[in-house]
Amino acid sequence: MAEIKKVIGLMSGTSLDGVDAAMIETDGEAVARPGPGLTIAYDTKTRALLRAALETARKMEWPGPPPASIIDAERRLTEIHAQAVAALMAKTGPVDLIGFHGQTILHRPERRWTWQIGDGALLAKLTGTDVVNDLRSADLAAGGQGAPLMPLYHAALAAGSALPGPLVVVNIGGVGNVTYMDGVSVLAFDTGPGNAPIDDWMQRHTGRAVDEDGALARTGRIDAKALAQMLAHPYFDKTPPKSLDRMDFGMDAVEKLLPADGAATLTAFTAASIDRAAEHFPKRPMSWIICGGGRHNEFLMEQLRLRLSGNVLKAEGARWDGDALEAEGFAYLAMRSLRGLPLSLPTTTGVPQPLTGGILHKA
Repeated sequence: MAEIKKVIGLMSGTSLDGVDAAMIETDGEAVARPGPGLTIAYDTKTRALLRAALETARKMEWPGPPPASIIDAERRLTEIHAQAVAALMAKTGPVDLIGFHGQTILHRPERRWTWQIGDGALLAKLTGTDVVNDLRSADLAAGGQGAPLMPLYHAALAAGSALPGPLVVVNIGGVGNVTYMDGVSVLAFDTGPGNAPIDDWMQRHTGRAVDEDGALARTGRIDAKALAQMLAHPYFDKTPPKSLDRMDFGMDAVEKLLPADGAATLTAFTAASIDRAAEHFPKRPMSWIICGGGRHNEFLMEQLRLRLSGNVLKAEGARWDGDALEAEGFAYLAMRSLRGLPLSLPTTTGVPQPLTGGILHKA
């Protein structure tokens, strides 16, 4: 029987809102007992640094020596993650391992290129704890999409669920993704935009980082023509496995809309893209568990319940911690990496065979 270890997972999502840290006790297989978690929000300066890194990376044709703006963002990001680890260890005591996702600034699977900034060696030094990072590169190098990486953790959690299946876990961060499970198949892919376009729209038109509870969207009108134009994107017809970069969907269709109408239409677009994902499932889902920051947007949740068949509930309704779930998942993957177990499957990322990954940095 494999040893059960205490592992902290760290996640900084494409919404650029902060660092989620969570501890689990796991053997990297069936045992995954969630522990405490916390979030450290990014301040305005850090969010601006990361957004600038995103914009700089988009302009790069191929990986090369990172410019100073990305180096600065990476160090700042790593230091904040170290602060999150220290704060969580004050609750948990020392842990055996850290799973460090970093911040995705570019994802181009067609070029076998994914870029997550975050200095694993520095984090190991700052925390005094072994760190596993770079969890996507091996998958990309082998021809996979490098995303999504949560399905194996979703499957471990769902194994104890009493919800009727097929069961779908939906994560709505900056990008949306799904894990479909029917007791035989585990299928996963990115669905389309998550919170990112809504957040960018809010920042541009109101100066606020998010649409709290969907309050602005609720006062607007969904523009059917703009929504249809966005749903005509070829990505939705593409057969999985498939994955996205945060910036892959533009907002040309809503540019001329009033702020409230644009927020409403972009929110409906996120919900509709998740609905369209069901076109690629082997069977009709009976249960949907909504995770990630998007579940806090009540207007988005209403749109999902209008569009999706079956029971739609937030993570908490399944007794999961929806805020900590991805961080827990990267703790689970770090332990799997340490043991040489697969992080991805042909049906989750399109990799040719089950594949491990990650790089270990000793403290």
